Amino acid sequence: MSATGEEKVHGSGSETSSIEQAEIYERPRGWRGLYYHPATQVCLVGFVCFMCPGMFNAVNGLGAAGQLDATTSANANSALYATFAFFAFFSGSVHNVLGPRLCLLLGTWGYSLYIASYLATNIHPGAGDFIVVSGAILGACAALIWTAEGSLMMAYPTEAQKGTFISYFWAIFNLGSVVGSSVAFGSNYNSTANKLGNGTYIVFLVLSLTGVVLPLFLADPYKMIRTDGTRVAPIRYPSWKTEFVSLFVALITDPWIVLLFPMFFASNYFYTWQFNDYNGALFNIRTRSLNNLVYWTAQIFGSFFIGHFVLDLRRFRRRVRAFMGWSIVVVLVFAVHLWSYYYQLTYTRASDPPTAVKMDIHDPGYPAHVWLMIFYGLLDSMWQTTAYWLMGAMSNDPAKLAVFTGFYKCFQSAGSAVVWRLDAVQKPYMDIFISTWVLAAAGMICALPLVYVRVKDYTEMDDEALLARPNVERLPEVSERR
Repeated sequence: MSATGEEKVHGSGSETSSIEQAEIYERPRGWRGLYYHPATQVCLVGFVCFMCPGMFNAVNGLGAAGQLDATTSANANSALYATFAFFAFFSGSVHNVLGPRLCLLLGTWGYSLYIASYLATNIHPGAGDFIVVSGAILGACAALIWTAEGSLMMAYPTEAQKGTFISYFWAIFNLGSVVGSSVAFGSNYNSTANKLGNGTYIVFLVLSLTGVVLPLFLADPYKMIRTDGTRVAPIRYPSWKTEFVSLFVALITDPWIVLLFPMFFASNYFYTWQFNDYNGALFNIRTRSLNNLVYWTAQIFGSFFIGHFVLDLRRFRRRVRAFMGWSIVVVLVFAVHLWSYYYQLTYTRASDPPTAVKMDIHDPGYPAHVWLMIFYGLLDSMWQTTAYWLMGAMSNDPAKLAVFTGFYKCFQSAGSAVVWRLDAVQKPYMDIFISTWVLAAAGMICALPLVYVRVKDYTEMDDEALLARPNVERLPEVSERR
């Protein structure tokens, strides 16, 4: 049954929605209620990313993707993020035509190809070009999977649940990296080769192939009813032309999103220094594996802390929570980079220690170094969670959020392509580190005006739809009990 009335979000009494005459639907019950629950669906999306991007992160986080030569890995990542940046700009439009399930299905297989390329190189050492090509292909696939993921993750929760749902996804996604890192650590604990063996890559490959079939089990997002009884906006656009126009309409109608572009650009830029120029440069393979493990584990706690206990802390108004989240990330940016600067002063690319003398887990100076990796994991997860939450605070419409996510991944990948290429051409570690610090600080400073002006205590009706024009095709309203 459906009813018409004014939707109100009850919390501290200060957070009231202005969505007038919203259709309220009764949620399904029993096993259908569990399957169609927004949290269940966000967790399923999380498991897709557990198996695919999670395994990718486990490999990449080892430094040089578990290989001896970091140049091939850096070139592959540069190619990956270059194509990722190009396709991500249009991926929101592709998503709104194909739908999220098909985008996830098409996007996942690229991760299996990428991991397989490293296995092939272990078997045939001259196959380094295959890694670079597979990285370029993965960039196009990743644009699809991350746009679909971002749209669903931000559209399914109510306004009061967005930080918590983002933390659910981020915890499950990074649990994949934790599992992958555990496999790498256990299988390489006694290794003296300083590179991953074939068995480890095979495990990663099998897990990533499992992720290819998981999107088939996702519910149709336009049949989803949120926990407050509102439906996910049932809008599809009938043509590619209309969707490409929507990219520019989104920028014109909501230009504040531009202030997040520097934050987007920096959001993966710091991975290169963390993984290749710190973890890969200073530590042997088992220590790199352990560093990777604690890094991704810290991400689970960091995302849940800022998402659930700060950004969704309902005793405060949403604008206050936005400033709280922004402040925490800024403090971490400067604290962690000051700490890193102290270590970076002690080595250069020219003085990079040979394999025989790289730091081991039993060395006396190791505990302080691993704590830096833990805090970098906390910073990364809080940065990404805050970025998604800010976009989610600007709209609840999945089509608009898909375009925003496409912008996010476009600029994020552009930054990554630049810095991975700088690493591939052997730019000094200090230069890469300083550029990382400056971009991170600039990204947060540029986001401040958006937090001050654009984030409101509730999402207004004008923020909901991406486009309001007669050639938008709306699906029939579904008001029967499910």
